[in-house]
Amino acid sequence: MIKKGIRRQIVLHYFFVVFLALLLVETIFMFAIRGYYYDTIYKHMESRIESVGEFAPKFKDPEQSLQSYLLNTFSLPNTEFQLLDEQGNVIDNSTNFAADISVQTSDVPQALAGDTGSWIGKQPGTGQQVMAVSKKLDNIVGDQVYIVRFTTSLEKVNDKLFTITLFSLGIMAVVLVIVFVVSTGLANSIVRPINNIRDVSAQMAQGRFDTRIKGDYRYELGELASTLNYMAQEIVRTNQIKDDFISSISHELRTPLTSIKGWSETLDSGTFDPEETKIGMQIISKETDRLIGLVEEILDFSKLEQNAMKLVMGTVDLRELLQEVMLNVWAKAEMKHIKLQLDSEKAAYLVHGDGNRLKQVFLNIVDNAIKFSHESSIIFLCLQRIADNIEVSVQDTGIGISAENLARVRDRFFQVDHQNGGTGLGLAISQQFVERHQGQMLIKSELGAGTTITVSLPALQAEQPVESPQLTQG
Repeated sequence: MIKKGIRRQIVLHYFFVVFLALLLVETIFMFAIRGYYYDTIYKHMESRIESVGEFAPKFKDPEQSLQSYLLNTFSLPNTEFQLLDEQGNVIDNSTNFAADISVQTSDVPQALAGDTGSWIGKQPGTGQQVMAVSKKLDNIVGDQVYIVRFTTSLEKVNDKLFTITLFSLGIMAVVLVIVFVVSTGLANSIVRPINNIRDVSAQMAQGRFDTRIKGDYRYELGELASTLNYMAQEIVRTNQIKDDFISSISHELRTPLTSIKGWSETLDSGTFDPEETKIGMQIISKETDRLIGLVEEILDFSKLEQNAMKLVMGTVDLRELLQEVMLNVWAKAEMKHIKLQLDSEKAAYLVHGDGNRLKQVFLNIVDNAIKFSHESSIIFLCLQRIADNIEVSVQDTGIGISAENLARVRDRFFQVDHQNGGTGLGLAISQQFVERHQGQMLIKSELGAGTTITVSLPALQAEQPVESPQLTQG
C-alpha cells in the first residue's frame, strides 16, 4: 500500500483516469461487437426471407404444395423455418415438430403491418436466447396469408461474445498493471527530487547554507532547485558582505575613536602647550565629524530600506549644485593634486528634487572619483541636456573596476578596495536617491582605465511652474 502523499495521489489519479478510459472503450467495443454479430445474423435471415418473398408468387408446381417446397428449398442450417397464419399459428416448420401454441412475439405484428419484424428473447420451453425475423408474403395465389419466420439460437454467438469479453478484460487488466508500474515510476521521478529539495531546504533553514541541491532535475523542479541553490549562494554572499561590513565599520569607528581618546587623555594630563591644544582640538573635531558622517550614512540607508526617507522636493539647479560639490571636495582633491573640471553651458539646468539629497549623491560620486584617481590627474564633470533629461557624467582616469566587481559595485556593503575605508553604502544610497527622483544611474568602467558614472534626471520643463519646497515620503 502506497502511503499518503504526492506519490499516492499521482498513481491514483493516473490509474483512475486510465481505468475509466479503458472501461468506456471496453463498453463501446463490446456493444459494437455484439451489434456486428447480431446484425450479421439478422441480415442473413432477412436476405433469405427476401428470396422467399420473390419466389413464392411465381410458384406453379402442381405436384407439391407451396409450403413443402419453401421448407425444402429455403431452410437454413441451425435455423428453424416456420410458416405462420395471421393469428400466429404454425402452419408448418422445418423441424417437423408440431407446435401446440401460437407465436405471440413482437415480430409477428410487425410482419402483419408490412415491415420486416425482428425479436430477440428467450424461447418458450427451451429458455434459449434466440433471434426471430418475420415477414408477410404478398401476392400469393389464393386467399391464404403466410408469414415467413426464421428463428435461430444466439447461444453460440453469446458464448463467443463472452470469450471476447474475457479476453478484452484480460488485456484491460494488463494495461492497468502497466499503467500502475509506469505511474509509480513517474511519481517516484517527481517525489524523490521533491524529497531531496525538502531535506536540503530543511538544512538551509537550520543555517547550513553551504549545502546544495545536487541532481540534474528538469523543468519546474530544476528551476526550483536552481532557485534554492542561488538563494543559498546569495545568503552566503550577503553574510560575507555583512561580515566584511562589520569588520570595515569597526575599523572605521576604531580609528577616529582612537584619535579622540588619545588626544582627550593628552589634554586631560595637563602637559601641553597652546599650540598642541589647538592641534588636538582640531583632530578631535575632524574625527567627530567623520564619526557623524558614518552614522548618518548608516541611518540614511536604514531609512531608505524601510521606505521612511522624507524628501524635501523643490526646484534644483544642477549647475549650481555641482559647483558647490566641487568647492566642498576642492581641499581633498588638492591633496592629490587632482584637477576638477566642469564642462557645461552657462544656462540653468533645472530639475524637480531634493537639493540636499542630490548634493549627497554627487558628493559621494565625486569623492569616490578622487579616492580612486591617480595623483595629478583630471576629473571631468559634464552637464548636458538630452531630450527631456539632464545628464551629469563624472569621469576619472583612476584604477577602474573589474567586470566582476562592476556587477556588484552598487550592492549593499560592497567595497572594491577595503584599504580605502568606508561603509560600502555610498553607491547603494546614491542609487536609491536617484531612483526616488525617477532617474537612472549608469556605471561604465574598465580596470586600469578609469570609471564614468552618469546620472540622468527628468528635466523641469519650461511650462512647469517653479515650486516651493515640499515634503514627500521617499
